[in-house]
Amino acid sequence: MSATSSTSSQAAVGRIAALASTLVVDALPRLPLKTLFASINAARIRCSSDPGSTLVRNNANAELQTLLVSTPRDVLPDLITHIPALQHSSVVIHVAVTNDDLVDALALRLHVPFVLYSSTSQQAHDQALLASRLSRLEKKAVVHIFHPTFDENEHIIEIEADKVLPFIRAEQHHPITSNGHANGTNGHANSVNGLTNGVNGHHLDMAHGLASLAPANPKDNHLLFDAYESVSLDTLALVRRALRPITYTGPSNPSTLLVILGQAVIDGKCLAPLQDVGALSITLLSPLAIPKLLARIPLSVNRIIVLEQISSWPTKYTPLFLDIVSAVQHREPRPNVISGSLGPVVDAKGITTTDVQKLLLKAVPQSKSLHLGSSFSIPQRAPATVEIPSHETAYTKILSMLFGDRLVIENAPDRIPVYGEIATRPEFALSRVQVELEERDELVRAVQAFLQDEKRTSSYPDLSSLLTKWILAKDDSTQSNSLTEQILPLLSDDESTLHHIHTLRRHFSHSSRWIIGSDAWSYDLGASGLHHLIASGTNVNLLLLDTTPYTLRESSPNARNKKDAGLYAMNHGDVFVASVAVYSSYGQVLQAFVEAEKFNGPSVILAYLPYEFPLATEPAGALQVLKETKLAVDAGYWPLYRWDPSKERLGQEPFSLDSEVIKAELEAFLDRQNHLSQLVRNAPEMASEVVGSLGQNLKEARRKKAQESYAALLNSLDGPPLHVLYASDGGAAEKLAKRLGARGKTRGLAVRVQTFDSFPFADLANEPYIAFVTSTAGQGEPPQNGRDTFKAINAAISKGDKVLTGLKYSVFGLGDSHYWPRPEDKHYYNRPGKDLDAKLALLGAERFADLGLGDDQEADGPQTGYKTWEPLVWKALGVDNVEILEAEPEAITNEHIKIASNFLRGTIAEGLLDTSTGALAPTDGQITKFHGIYEQDDRDIREERKEQGLEPAYGFMIRVRMPGGVCTPAQWLAIDRIAEERGNSTFKLTTRQTFQFHGVIKRHLKPSIQAINRALLDTIAACGDVNRNVLCSSMPALKNVHTEMYTFAKTLSERLMPRTTAYHEIWLDKKMVAGDAVKDFEPMYGPYYLPRKFKIAVACPPHNDVDVFANDVGFIAIADKDEQHLLGFNVTAGGGMGVTHSNKKTYPRLGDVFGFVTVEQAYIIAESILTTQRDNGNRQDRKNARLKYTIDRMGLDVFKAEVERRAGFKFQSARPFTFDSNVDYFGWHKGTGDKHHFTVFIENGRVQDEPGKDFKTGLREIAKVHKGTFRLTCNQHLIIADIPEKEIPRIKELLKKYKLDNLDFSGLRLSSSACVAFPTCGLAMAESERYLPVLIDKVERICEEYGLRNDSIVMRMTGCPNGCARPYVAEVAFVGKSPGVYVMLLGGGYYGQRLNKIYRESVTGHEILEILRPMIKRYALERLEGERFGDFTIRAGYIAPTTSGKEWYDRAGGEGEYHIDTA
Repeated sequence: MSATSSTSSQAAVGRIAALASTLVVDALPRLPLKTLFASINAARIRCSSDPGSTLVRNNANAELQTLLVSTPRDVLPDLITHIPALQHSSVVIHVAVTNDDLVDALALRLHVPFVLYSSTSQQAHDQALLASRLSRLEKKAVVHIFHPTFDENEHIIEIEADKVLPFIRAEQHHPITSNGHANGTNGHANSVNGLTNGVNGHHLDMAHGLASLAPANPKDNHLLFDAYESVSLDTLALVRRALRPITYTGPSNPSTLLVILGQAVIDGKCLAPLQDVGALSITLLSPLAIPKLLARIPLSVNRIIVLEQISSWPTKYTPLFLDIVSAVQHREPRPNVISGSLGPVVDAKGITTTDVQKLLLKAVPQSKSLHLGSSFSIPQRAPATVEIPSHETAYTKILSMLFGDRLVIENAPDRIPVYGEIATRPEFALSRVQVELEERDELVRAVQAFLQDEKRTSSYPDLSSLLTKWILAKDDSTQSNSLTEQILPLLSDDESTLHHIHTLRRHFSHSSRWIIGSDAWSYDLGASGLHHLIASGTNVNLLLLDTTPYTLRESSPNARNKKDAGLYAMNHGDVFVASVAVYSSYGQVLQAFVEAEKFNGPSVILAYLPYEFPLATEPAGALQVLKETKLAVDAGYWPLYRWDPSKERLGQEPFSLDSEVIKAELEAFLDRQNHLSQLVRNAPEMASEVVGSLGQNLKEARRKKAQESYAALLNSLDGPPLHVLYASDGGAAEKLAKRLGARGKTRGLAVRVQTFDSFPFADLANEPYIAFVTSTAGQGEPPQNGRDTFKAINAAISKGDKVLTGLKYSVFGLGDSHYWPRPEDKHYYNRPGKDLDAKLALLGAERFADLGLGDDQEADGPQTGYKTWEPLVWKALGVDNVEILEAEPEAITNEHIKIASNFLRGTIAEGLLDTSTGALAPTDGQITKFHGIYEQDDRDIREERKEQGLEPAYGFMIRVRMPGGVCTPAQWLAIDRIAEERGNSTFKLTTRQTFQFHGVIKRHLKPSIQAINRALLDTIAACGDVNRNVLCSSMPALKNVHTEMYTFAKTLSERLMPRTTAYHEIWLDKKMVAGDAVKDFEPMYGPYYLPRKFKIAVACPPHNDVDVFANDVGFIAIADKDEQHLLGFNVTAGGGMGVTHSNKKTYPRLGDVFGFVTVEQAYIIAESILTTQRDNGNRQDRKNARLKYTIDRMGLDVFKAEVERRAGFKFQSARPFTFDSNVDYFGWHKGTGDKHHFTVFIENGRVQDEPGKDFKTGLREIAKVHKGTFRLTCNQHLIIADIPEKEIPRIKELLKKYKLDNLDFSGLRLSSSACVAFPTCGLAMAESERYLPVLIDKVERICEEYGLRNDSIVMRMTGCPNGCARPYVAEVAFVGKSPGVYVMLLGGGYYGQRLNKIYRESVTGHEILEILRPMIKRYALERLEGERFGDFTIRAGYIAPTTSGKEWYDRAGGEGEYHIDTA
């Protein structure tokens, strides 16, 4: 023994570590702090910022590892996550408490078998030796907490270096005797009260806010303490200084006992004047020897004050305090136990007798802020708070819904008060799960031991029976939880034989354990943590959130890490893995969660939630998240799948692909596992989609087509070459370009015509003559099929190269000079054409003809400018004098397509068999509309697919013909099933009172139509130039009248249906008789059908819920005096919504009342109006082909007279009627007899499941039990109709369960409506269905601010001017003009009796709010009694009233001070 040169505790501890250990790891603190152990010189020292991982990696090869921690607050939270892998290893962790606060270091007490505390430097040296030997002998982790010192005069007596390693490696000198104690140490095999501290002493009772862990087996706990005593005796023999776990100072019979954990010395000199006060210092914190502790607490003690050197603790009581309470709880009389804190040592004075006296005066039961000694100089940490982004609750809500009370989110933020800030870290949560599962296993063993003891079971027969059942059903959530409720009341804490089971009682229930990894609030799981979870085999579910938007994936360095985590886990072989996206497939999320919970082992679910936009000024909206999700899933970046290795053992396919596209890495994995080939064998038709070969097929088809085009080109090389390139969205520029090409060929030119982007930019310089034709999209943007070319041109300009020298070009642009009327927006007019013309010149190209501009506002539209430009082209090419003898081919129009279709057959049947593309031929796309089908593509990912060389993601919309909107529960279930199996899993309730599916791919078209027909519905004439679905008021007050109205609507729909058999041949496989021997005949429509669509509605005053005046033909029901039967109808004609932006030849119009007819006459009148339109409608210009234009062109009187001539009778005078609204009335309504109705609010008609709103599931469950009918409203809502009185409780229960009875919405929201628009509608110019709810969120806050929450204001939105949601009769409406920009309209009639008018030609979302706020405020303050918002805007001078369709543009732009010129 010698007095060495060490003058600090950290130097002494570091020296022992270096001498005793195979590997020493110095945990580097965060900069600018430095390690306390820098002076240690040993080859085996490693510095690490991730010490836990370093220890785990070297654990297998190290005899003894030591970790040195300088800054506990920085290191320990990460270290704790690795403790489960280290606690049964030879590892010593020396923790230097640099800030005098033990709070961080004491957190380790919850996780390791041995925890030592040293209050002096000499003690730190001695216990470092003890800890090293103890850890090596017992192969368990030991934590040693000490205080660093910086006193140069301090000297520590150290052991010689050559004695350290022999001491550490020596065999056990003091073996544990048969009675369980070293050398007969006087302890007890069982504690006085039967409680032991286990790893750290306590059961975790969350119900009472107590933070501690359940005890281990009592026998194991005593073995741990005996091992400590044995090694402490060995250390005593070496250093000749006693190391006692508990030290008592003071009189033999004190009344007050101070329990000390800290540096402060309270010795006999300090306590002597007090006479009845003793002090107990603790250096062994775990395992805490309860018998030793009790033996050291004199029986005379009636008050115990627990003083710990901590500034704060996350819970009300510290673990040591609870240990003391547990130890003395069975003493009689029981002492009062009071908690306090102990200050650090700041000077030589230390704790004085006066200090203790002051403490005693304050120490009474329920004392608060009891403190002894100096104050802490360190800043107090504010309570940790975690804010979970609202987007992330989408997944937690689903978990709560699925698992209810069984759900345990192990790293939920509400655990922070118990465990501190590390509580939310996934690694920490994993260690807690492992402890809890071990405790449940311990409970199982304890119950089994109890059941094997016949004496015990006979004493508790009821409990024994329940425990037997529980053992068999412990892993069944339903049964085990039910049994738990019966078992717990029978357990007694007083019976020692049941005590161990009682302390573990919280593990009886079967929990669903989840850990959530989120970048926002739970530090994400690193690679080592993920490996640890997977390798551990722990039965826990990890939900790993990826919040990186698809469009920002390249800028995020960790964008691939989480996706790769799934592949890594799948390669392990025994882990359930799923990749999900709640904004893509809600049903798949549910399925994945349920399967993960059932899987016995680790589950990893990768969940996509792209809401983090670093530069955004406000949180991402749901619409933005939805778009990013669609891009990621549909592009294959985030494939949806499930991998369940347990299925493989059952001979089932473990891999389930839930999206259409997967990426190469996943494909390669499946190939290795031979599952991809199995998948293809089971579903050959999926092969192309699964491996992405659809793009290859498409490329091959394109290559073949290109070769054919090239061959044709070679045959036409005799004339001068002209290349015509076009960019077109709506088709106008394409038609013009093809016309130019055709006319060039007749002049002997070698002409090629193709899109901008299909021609390589690099090849432009090789072409002598190119004519560019481009239209204008959005806010002066190039069309979709020209944007890559514009990008390439801009890139070349930025380099300053003249790359197009030698090219001769001319540009013709198409635009609308009135589309952007504001002066600051004028530059948007024909911007692509103007920009292209100027930029080509900058790149060195030469104009062969000046820029030509076509303006929609000209008398002949773009033709006016084109007729001037085209001759310049011919003159430049030297063919202007060529005589054209043959007639120019007539442009193909819809009329040609219809007549050539052979009564709506076309080549649809052949197109369905073509698997090289997901689309149909363009002409067939026009014909399928008559069959109720629209070809569309997913516009959210159009650009992405184009970049990948793929064709658009084609899908089809299917619309059902369902007159009056009435269906049976069986039909509802069929529609639900079709949407799930064939569509995008959702379906739409439309403004035309029917169902609409989206996202149906081509191969699913025929099965979908067949399924619809099996449900006794069809789709014929749901679209196209025929009479479409006939509307009928959904819920009038008059039951009998409504029944007769519905019968009329249904019969009229049947009478006006096309008679062609094409529908049944193509979709239902009903072949034509005798090989086309019998020809089709259309007695009403003829081979051309109608010029345009034709719409009919039947209304029942006083509710105009069908917007009868907005239809081509309207029937307003007139009842008899008793309102029991239908007398007939007032007939209206000439209504229609569609317009074309800035084209004043188009306008909305309301129908005129023609007069009254009886019910039987109504059928004839409908046919007469239809045939009059058939024969007189404009077939030359589809934009002016609707009935409204026919009436205005012919004149109302002339048209009416023609209808009467065809009908054979005249109209009677119109009967009186009154309308008072066109909105729906929600909630319960009494019908006739015992029948009742409930109107459900379905926002914008989208029936789907989403977090917190499982409407689709709820309506499915209602349909399974409902005995009445379902009625769809024209405002996109649903009436559960004809509910028998005895069924009301059952329906109410289901409505409540699925939140379908929630009507707590603003009047504005209840009165709103929107069309589909993006991403599926090909005509959409802006968002509608996805944006209107977002806008209403903001507008209704303004309404609430001014007391208008419950006031109905009819607000509608459409993505284009065709007006599917009938915006032109709304009080306030928004019509899409370009992405994020809308035309704003005001002044519509509340019950659809008056058209609104354009108030602003272009507004953004922000501008909408700026306009509406003062307007709504004025309405709230100045409105008259009963005055509606639309009427108010006219009276207040905001807008002029619209008196007829022709006058719709008159006085547009607002009145007086509110006027802005729209011309």
